[in-house]
Amino acid sequence: MFGLVPFVSKNALRTNDDDMFDRMMNVFDEPFFSNFHTPDFKVDVKDNGTSYDLTAELPGMKKEDIQLTYKDNYLTIGAKNETSHDEKDDQGNYIRRERSASSMSRSFYIDGIDESKATADYKDGILSVHLPKQAVQAEPSHTIEIRD
Repeated sequence: MFGLVPFVSKNALRTNDDDMFDRMMNVFDEPFFSNFHTPDFKVDVKDNGTSYDLTAELPGMKKEDIQLTYKDNYLTIGAKNETSHDEKDDQGNYIRRERSASSMSRSFYIDGIDESKATADYKDGILSVHLPKQAVQAEPSHTIEIRD
């Protein structure tokens, strides 16, 4: 017969004499995938009334590796990073060759912006995007005739 065996983390293995039942139940509060890192970046979105401002933290990225698109009311920020380290001996043979690549993206539904006036800046690992809202035109009022 098979059973569920909980993963016990360092936090659950305390040396003092806590209640055994409480210690066992705390195991289920532990994040299962805490040791795995998925590439992600932090984004702040602010509504200023007449515009939206997004700030994305992309440390270590080059401006050329960041793609910003707006399509079907979705703003997508994409970034890719590729590195390669080659070490060769005097004859040109590889002693060590390492490569890594990663990509990440985030999408946000933002409607009613004026795409032609959108701007973006990237400095010191911070991407700043300014998205002005479309001017709302007041519909002209009209009277409705009441029939007899």
